Amino acid sequence: MLPIHFAPLQGHTDDVYRRIHHQLIGGIERYYTPFVRVEAGEIRSKDRRDIDPKNNTGVPVTPQIIFKSVKEFLFLVEEVETLGYRAIDLNMGCPFPLQARHGRGSGILAQTDIVNDIVAIIKERPQLTFSVKMRLGWQDAAEWVPIVEMLNDTPLAHITLHPRTGTQGYKGAIDHDAFARFYEACCHPVFYNGDLTTLKQLHEMEESYPRLAGLMVGRGLLARPSLAKEYVEEREWSHEEHIRTLRTLHARLAEEYGGIVKGDTQLHGKLRTYWEYTEPIIGHKPYKKIMKSGNLRNYMNAIEELR
Repeated sequence: MLPIHFAPLQGHTDDVYRRIHHQLIGGIERYYTPFVRVEAGEIRSKDRRDIDPKNNTGVPVTPQIIFKSVKEFLFLVEEVETLGYRAIDLNMGCPFPLQARHGRGSGILAQTDIVNDIVAIIKERPQLTFSVKMRLGWQDAAEWVPIVEMLNDTPLAHITLHPRTGTQGYKGAIDHDAFARFYEACCHPVFYNGDLTTLKQLHEMEESYPRLAGLMVGRGLLARPSLAKEYVEEREWSHEEHIRTLRTLHARLAEEYGGIVKGDTQLHGKLRTYWEYTEPIIGHKPYKKIMKSGNLRNYMNAIEELR
């Protein structure tokens, strides 16, 4: 059985969600924070709150950082280390144009000179454990080839690969042939990430790649928060268990965010995002009613009607 890591998703998997998911459901070996980045020379206040150790007590979490230069990389590493973390995940896969076009995330994969400098810095910090989450490239699906050669010579805990390019985003077919080539070329433990939504898919990956170190799941866990737990328990949950779990999870989210987000309109907007991927689990009509609820009152009524 492979360990399941929860991929970070901006606007969704913050410290509140991670803590509640871990307490209520579990099945996750490690959670990752949405990427921490530099803005106006500092870490954004919401990122600081998200990685604050006191907001992550009892949760197996690793901060993820995103950067476009050696200067940003060094600043973020030092700031995260100061908070007491000894493991850091490097985001070299974000496909969002606002980041990638500025050389962050998957955009850094074409900057081999910068990656080479960062590799040298990693080697000088044996007190820290680094991992990498990456894509095949930004525009070119072969950009990973020189990158993996550099990373093979770097002390890393593991590398997670999402086998699409950055410009693909989350559209188009997964390139399983490219993943297989990466899997063979990489000297580090490899995690697979990309379009994992069912127990069958988890088992197929496990069987297809005997040396696979683990699986990283993001949107699949937002759609089906119990997916990792079902995998651990080796059984598929019933519809009733799914609905009961979703209602309990989101009742806790409403309670927690109610003390953070000001105003019903803002709270409704925040809570509704957690149902964006759930249509396959709850059905089209309930999904449509939640997504078109319009206000917090209608939203809460729609949740109460879930069966």
